[in-house]
Amino acid sequence: MSKAASHATYTLMRVQDFVALPQPHPAAVLLDRLWPRGISKEKMAGVVWEKDATPSTELRQWFHADPDARFAELESRFTQELQAPAAQAALQRIRALAHTAGGSLVLLTASKHLQQCQLPALQKVLQA
Repeated sequence: MSKAASHATYTLMRVQDFVALPQPHPAAVLLDRLWPRGISKEKMAGVVWEKDATPSTELRQWFHADPDARFAELESRFTQELQAPAAQAALQRIRALAHTAGGSLVLLTASKHLQQCQLPALQKVLQA
């Protein structure tokens, strides 16, 4: 991996805020297992969807049962899931996309709470 890719800037953003930005949109990757409700694929044209770099269905459902109490554990469990080969391949694609985009990439989620979802953990892994 090149130095530029390892020193990329990853910005966290809600999908709803991203689609409201003026065109052209910055380079971005959607990191939710499910497509965001109410967002058309046309509004997300050019956005890469990396499901393999998202929490498993089981982890997502476990977390959503009690997000306030389970957030600290989410980061640990999700970081473990990111060790799987499919997730590692997705992380490489994300880093390559950041490099292609000039070292800056927007990480998108439909979560209402950017600091209490999978993205901060993913951001740490990508910047490591």
